[in-house]
Amino acid sequence: MRLTTGKQAVAERRRRPIAAGMIGNVLEWYDFAIYGYFAAAIGRQFFPHEDPVAQLIAAFGIFALGYLMRPLGGIIIGHIGDRHGRRAALTFSVTAMAIPTFLMGLLPGYGTLGLAAPLLLMTLRMIQGLSVGGEQTCSIVFLAEHAPEGRRGVMAALATCGAIGGLLLGSATGAILAALMTEQALEAWGWRVPFLMGLAIGAAGYLLRRHVLDVMPEMRPQRAPIVETVREHWRRVLALAGICAFNAVGFYIAFVYLVSWLQNADGFPPSRALDINTISMVVMLPVVIAGGLLSDRIGRKPVMLAALLIGLGGAVPLFWLLGEPSPALALLGQLGFALAIGLYGGALPALLAEAAPADVRCTAVALGFNIAFGIMGGAAPLAATWLVERTGSEMAPAYIIMAVAAISLLTLALFRETYRLPFLKTFQLANTDG
Repeated sequence: MRLTTGKQAVAERRRRPIAAGMIGNVLEWYDFAIYGYFAAAIGRQFFPHEDPVAQLIAAFGIFALGYLMRPLGGIIIGHIGDRHGRRAALTFSVTAMAIPTFLMGLLPGYGTLGLAAPLLLMTLRMIQGLSVGGEQTCSIVFLAEHAPEGRRGVMAALATCGAIGGLLLGSATGAILAALMTEQALEAWGWRVPFLMGLAIGAAGYLLRRHVLDVMPEMRPQRAPIVETVREHWRRVLALAGICAFNAVGFYIAFVYLVSWLQNADGFPPSRALDINTISMVVMLPVVIAGGLLSDRIGRKPVMLAALLIGLGGAVPLFWLLGEPSPALALLGQLGFALAIGLYGGALPALLAEAAPADVRCTAVALGFNIAFGIMGGAAPLAATWLVERTGSEMAPAYIIMAVAAISLLTLALFRETYRLPFLKTFQLANTDG
């Protein structure tokens, strides 16, 4: 009986950090999905009614503004993580996401507050952007530092699974509400329900993180973490950004931009395009786990190299499949991207944590990650749209994926293999800064 109780206690100690590390990413991408799903309703609620297109552009403009806050959020939350511990940083980030999400569900619209409504909405999105900038990177570091030796890859990959799970949860919530409510009710008040529900996810995250065992930095920087990072490790930050480029741009093109692309290129109705996208993301979850597990068995670099070669050599054939009018062939094409991006996203998080300087690990990972995701990834759908317009070719986005695969492939050569090393020694070997 004692043995069983002891095993249960060990299992509980392992499950709690996993749940604590993942739940912030679930909330972050849940919000991403529900904002995008209800962007038209938000535009009509918070902006003048003269031009529906202008309303939608304004709604997405405020959404994009949150992305511009990501680098600053990475600096702030990275500073907390490197100075005061990972638990403090993660508790701050989940609170800074949950409260604005909830308040967005309560915020009166333009008809009640006038210009104050979009200004307050913008403020809440900016606060959320600060949280997003440090949430995923701090959770990657936290999960990697809590992992048993030989399990860092699969543990850190769970941060990616949390992001995908949140996206699926948000999309499912929006779809269920749309099915259960009339269009008038959804427009009037139903769109607020998912934002209000975000408070429950945030509260669960706060409680989990408040009571999890903290991991303090092995050493603390003598100067402010951002100063230390920029002055001593700027080459490493650029390398981290380069290694994230394929994951960032590939994901935004394959799972954000492609929903619109399938409608324009193939004439699929929105529901069919979303179905294909949802199935592909569901399949990607076990692929991410497989990528993490494989990286613990054979190393981070071989798994990432295989994924990059799929992206480099397979982007054009996969887009050819996506361009076919058959939904089955289109799904097959997107599943190819799910394989490449899933494997890469499974191995990448552990490599980021292992390759970062120990004393500024949260800050360095946040900067590199946000350069790739906040700037390159965030601009990818716009760049793909512009390139299709300029070239007249629906295949143009494939060349963007090939370009970033080449960038990440060249950057990968700068990193040494560290999957078998104790965590405390990984940066000494991986360091290319000299």
